Parts: sequence; structure tokens; C-alpha cells
Amino acid sequence: MEKKLYSNVQRLYINVLSLNKIVMPTVTITIAFQDSLLNEIDKTARKEFRSRSELIREAARLNIEHRRQWSDLFMLGDMISQEKHLTEDDVSGEIKSARAAKVKSM
Repeated sequence: MEKKLYSNVQRLYINVLSLNKIVMPTVTITIAFQDSLLNEIDKTARKEFRSRSELIREAARLNIEHRRQWSDLFMLGDMISQEKHLTEDDVSGEIKSARAAKVKSM
């Protein structure tokens, strides 16, 4: 029975590895980091029980998503300003008014 269990676990492991290659192919690259940054990466990865690669992949995904969100926000702002025929001065004035109101409410 022990031998059969081992072979089932082994087959599952092989299937997972095969699935990973099919679903998520990867390419190995070389990146240079300053020692201090690499130490922080390694410290964070150990703290989160993840590999260095997993941490860097997530950081790249989050950075790309963050930039996409900002791009979408700016596009929305451009669309609204075009629809309402707003100038940069109009927008600057609204920002100043909102900031002044915020300061007063503190």
C-alpha cells in the first residue's frame, strides 16, 4: 500500500508539473539588483514563505496593474473634460477649491 500511495503522489506531482508547463509557460531572465534591494527581496520572500521569483513576479504584475489603472483614470478624466468642454484652468480651479474645502474641514 505504501508503494501505491507513493506512486499516486508521484503521478500527481508529475501532472501538476505538466499542467504548470501547459498553463503557465515561463521564460528565465537575468536581472541585476543592488545588494540592498536583493536583501530586502529575500527577506520579504522568506517572511511570506515564497520564492524570490514568486515575489518578483507579483511585484511586476502589481506594477503593471497599477500603471494600467492610472492610465484608465487619466483616459476617463480626458473623456469627461471633453464631454463637459473643460479647460486645464477649469480643472485646476476645481482641484484648488476641493483642497481648500478639505483644509477648512480639518
